[in-house]
Amino acid sequence: MREEYARKPDIRAIILVGSRDFGRCPLAARLPTALWPVGGVLALERLLDHLADEGLRRVAICSSGDGPLLKRSIKVDDRLELEIFDEELPVGTAGSIGVAGDETDALLLVFSGSITCPPKIDTLIEAHREGQSDLTVVFNPGGAGENVFGEPAGIYVCETSILEYIPKEGYFDIKEGLIPKILRVGKTVYPAVLPSRAGNFRDRRGYLSGISDYLENVARDERGLSLYEERRSQTACGDGAQIDPGARVFGPVAVMKGARIARGAVVFGPTVIGRNVIINEDSVVVNSVLWDDSQIGADCELQRCVVDYHAIVRQGTSVEERSIPSAGQGVRAGLVGQGISRVGDMLSRRVQNALRPLIVGIRGRLPNWMQERTRSLLPWFGAGIILAAFIWSYWPGLTELWKIWRRSDEYSSGLLVPFLAVYVLWSRRHEIAKCPMGPSAWGLILFLGAQIFRLLGLYLLYGSAEMLSIVMSVAALVLLLFGWHVFRRVGTVLLFLCLMLPWPHRVQSAVSLPLQSWATSSAIFCLELMGYDVVPGGGNVIHIGDSSVAVAEACNGLRMITAFFVIGALVVLLVKRAWWEKLIVLVSSLPIALLCNTVRLALTAIAFTKLSGEHWEEIFHDFGGYAMMPLALAAVVAELWLLARLTTLPVQEEAIIITRQGD
Repeated sequence: MREEYARKPDIRAIILVGSRDFGRCPLAARLPTALWPVGGVLALERLLDHLADEGLRRVAICSSGDGPLLKRSIKVDDRLELEIFDEELPVGTAGSIGVAGDETDALLLVFSGSITCPPKIDTLIEAHREGQSDLTVVFNPGGAGENVFGEPAGIYVCETSILEYIPKEGYFDIKEGLIPKILRVGKTVYPAVLPSRAGNFRDRRGYLSGISDYLENVARDERGLSLYEERRSQTACGDGAQIDPGARVFGPVAVMKGARIARGAVVFGPTVIGRNVIINEDSVVVNSVLWDDSQIGADCELQRCVVDYHAIVRQGTSVEERSIPSAGQGVRAGLVGQGISRVGDMLSRRVQNALRPLIVGIRGRLPNWMQERTRSLLPWFGAGIILAAFIWSYWPGLTELWKIWRRSDEYSSGLLVPFLAVYVLWSRRHEIAKCPMGPSAWGLILFLGAQIFRLLGLYLLYGSAEMLSIVMSVAALVLLLFGWHVFRRVGTVLLFLCLMLPWPHRVQSAVSLPLQSWATSSAIFCLELMGYDVVPGGGNVIHIGDSSVAVAEACNGLRMITAFFVIGALVVLLVKRAWWEKLIVLVSSLPIALLCNTVRLALTAIAFTKLSGEHWEEIFHDFGGYAMMPLALAAVVAELWLLARLTTLPVQEEAIIITRQGD
């Protein structure tokens, strides 16, 4: 072992606590995964205790905005000198090493904060010494035997000499940034395999896998847990836990202090039942983790789930592959929704009271026959006012959209989208009429959000944001006037309206050149396939015979992509097929568009060798695109026919015997 590694106090441990996972897992959005419990102890706190037991003293924690929460949540061992670096913006794994590392350290050990079975420090140092490298990347063992690489363990051993290659600002990752950079300057990277899995995790599935590793390797040696003997398993059982003799527990299972498992309940490991957890009669829990003070009702079934603190699973519930948040979050969300609804109702009543004198005055001036129909005409009158206000507000954006439709070949198909949407709504009029209708206050919230989005687009000079707010405002008005039932019924049509908008300029610029190169290469391939002698030229030029055909940017296929997406989406809205068949039709619009554009370019190049005169060449070039429409429709029809043949069972025909009675 190197001399500078002999004294562990000279080694600094850096723990990376990633940002929260907003949007996918409700538990990860509320709590960083480093603060998820492992056997009753937070994963980060368990790692800190392990480092202190291994003789390390200097530890740094790098977080992305959760520093105050970490300070309040964990108990720091007195043997550690702990620093917490809280970065407002993510700096990446290598960036965190640059922030927390010090060139005076002998060695840097980098750990993921979400880990259930941290390895021994001597094992890591020995592996780094054997590799004689500047950076050691640690892997979990594979399933085929020793020294077989599995998934990365989220652990790195670094020489302090690599700190000079980490930028001081910005985002910098180890795998994508640091490793390629140090390899280019001649540094070495060594892969090492742990003797057992570290149990690192980033989400619910990884957490359950890490808990399995913990139960297999660590839980049996935990202080305060004793082995509970069950017929075919061994279960770690905390003091005060109550397991009814009629319950069945098949390990590995850890039952923490104060937990109760009722008669008839069945628990299959690997599972952790937290403190004061209650599992009622005849419930089944399989490969799950139940955090402290949660309750499982009778006749429930949980498979591969994580249950939050104080969460309550109602009687008869069956849940699989989910994270179950506590009831308090749902109650708070419900109170927020009720509050918004009350505010919407209050505003609605105030508007009605303010407009009532005006409506009465207008009604008195109307003819008698019109006064009798005022009640039926009033909603249409209000809708007309809202429509007029909408057009007035968005008139500059609508006129700009009209100009784009007229002057741009790529987005000229967008002109048809509003009319096609009206046709789809008309075809669904009977289904829409059956939906309960009523105003929804959530539409007002969505409308305000659309206006904020529009304001940001105007402030940041993003024209595409302002145009997208047109569709958002239409959706908000539908929700505001007609309610959730109608909104869900016409939701796909509202998404269809997005196809009338031009792509953002950055997106169009990013795809134009690749599409142009693809169009040129694919056309050359088709011409060579037909036996023509083709010579590719520079600048997307095709030399065929004595003629030269330039594939301009306008011929890159973007026009066909936008047009065929409109066609494919319209077919999806009109046909009655399974959702996955509609998805196939919609996704296939892209390859069909590229194929048709390739055919058009190949035929145009052949025509230029046969036709003479700019007049004929211009006519063939301009109308060649329209000729591809029947080809695209034929491809879509053939696709639907093939799907029907593959998914529809043949009808078995039976002979019908007809007899006629004699006179």
